[in-house]
Amino acid sequence: MVEAYVLIQTEVGKAASVAEEVREIAGVENADDVTGPYDVIVKAAAEDVDQLGKLVVAKIQAVPGITRTLTCPVVNL
Repeated sequence: MVEAYVLIQTEVGKAASVAEEVREIAGVENADDVTGPYDVIVKAAAEDVDQLGKLVVAKIQAVPGITRTLTCPVVNL
């Protein structure tokens, strides 16, 4: 299992609707509106890195109102 945080920038005024829609995507564990340089932070999980990439590119980035994402995989040191 691979987990990651996906930091999302949205169009102005779209953070709440983006977070709401992203929460419904399979593989998304949580999505919170935040303040700062990013508007929404998502915790996601997938079977492997390839599936994580597909989740982010094909599903999360397809949500209307998202302008940019940054995926931060969790590492266990």
